[in-house]
Amino acid sequence: MKPTSLLRLGLGVVLVGLVSSVHAENWPAWRGPANTGHSKEVGLPVEWSPTKNVAWKLDLPGPGGSTPIVWDDRIFLTCADGKDVSLFCVKTDGKLLWKKPVAPIGRTNIRKDEGNDACATPSTDGKHVFAYFGTGDFVCCDFDGKDVWKFNAQERYGRFSIQHGMHVSPLLHEDRLYFALLTNGGHHVVAIDKATGKDVWKVERKSDAQGESREAYTSPVLWRNGTDLNLVVLGCDYATGHRLEDGKEVWRLGDLNPAAVKNHRIITSPVASDDLLVVPTARGLIAVGLKPGANGLIKAGGAAEQWRIAKGSPDVPSPLIQDGLVYLMQDGGKLLCVEAKTGKTVYSEELTRERYRASPVYADGKLYLVGRDSGTFSVVKAGPKFERLATNTLPDNFPASPAIANGRIYLRGFGALYAISEGGK
Repeated sequence: MKPTSLLRLGLGVVLVGLVSSVHAENWPAWRGPANTGHSKEVGLPVEWSPTKNVAWKLDLPGPGGSTPIVWDDRIFLTCADGKDVSLFCVKTDGKLLWKKPVAPIGRTNIRKDEGNDACATPSTDGKHVFAYFGTGDFVCCDFDGKDVWKFNAQERYGRFSIQHGMHVSPLLHEDRLYFALLTNGGHHVVAIDKATGKDVWKVERKSDAQGESREAYTSPVLWRNGTDLNLVVLGCDYATGHRLEDGKEVWRLGDLNPAAVKNHRIITSPVASDDLLVVPTARGLIAVGLKPGANGLIKAGGAAEQWRIAKGSPDVPSPLIQDGLVYLMQDGGKLLCVEAKTGKTVYSEELTRERYRASPVYADGKLYLVGRDSGTFSVVKAGPKFERLATNTLPDNFPASPAIANGRIYLRGFGALYAISEGGK
């Protein structure tokens, strides 16, 4: 081969490598790199089955509802494991590297088939893994499974009193972890130092909610509220924005449960974009779009509201914002798409008639949506016109949201972890 041909070949290899590296990314937390459910990956499969586009399948010893997280060649997930809840570390070739028992199981399957103590998703900064369990046990370890710190949230903050277990996924941001404890045992928002596990601040979050509405299963998010970055906490009939430096409440959105229903527990979490915060509630009812500039008490129709719809909120899955549209995956199997600016319905289409627990994920112009009971995955083209590209099935139950990293989709069922890639590579 001529030198010039070798040079061209070498440049071609470099360019291919550069293109691949541009799109390869980690999935370090429940809703991805920016906590929005978005991935920059391309070339992902649209179709799969037990015999098509499955790179590998790893059987799991027990159920869990947490999403796997991925950093380079490591996958971390929590799982029921015999009498314990454990943190697992799996190589991206599907081999188990290690597992770390963290605590005896407090609750197995609270609702017979879900709600166990391995439902909160861990997070990583590339050096350490932070894993929280429904028992209240919170652990930080390195990539070899060695403890850096650990504590029990019930011992530190008070006993939980919540019907379906404490499953909030703490939010990792810079040098802190943020989480909310909203149970009948107390309402608190907490920031801890990721290096030591010690409290940076803890604030009480007041609420006049009654009955089961005093309990929430939501995870906090960050929102750029004008010039300030706020921690957003949803539950107990309110959404609140808090300053990151000290936890002080900046704004409070009310009228989320105007009828004061006592079983208006909120499970779904908010989602934010540059110019919109979408606040869902419960049981297919109110959803609100907030625009930046929120301050003080915000009532229905207040100036900070971009829109408010009376019906349409997802019950468990969190919303997704993409290209001026908001997608709301409803529990009975309908996908509702509304305009981000107005809240007006663009379409409402039924996918499958079943429970939906996983939050939608977006990648390469497509939405990936997970049916909980049938192991059915709908791939829908993103945009104002509903177009289902594929319906795929795997023989498992899938409560967890998908993770996308380095050319693969990772799907966590009760029975196994699946790696999905084009050609099964």
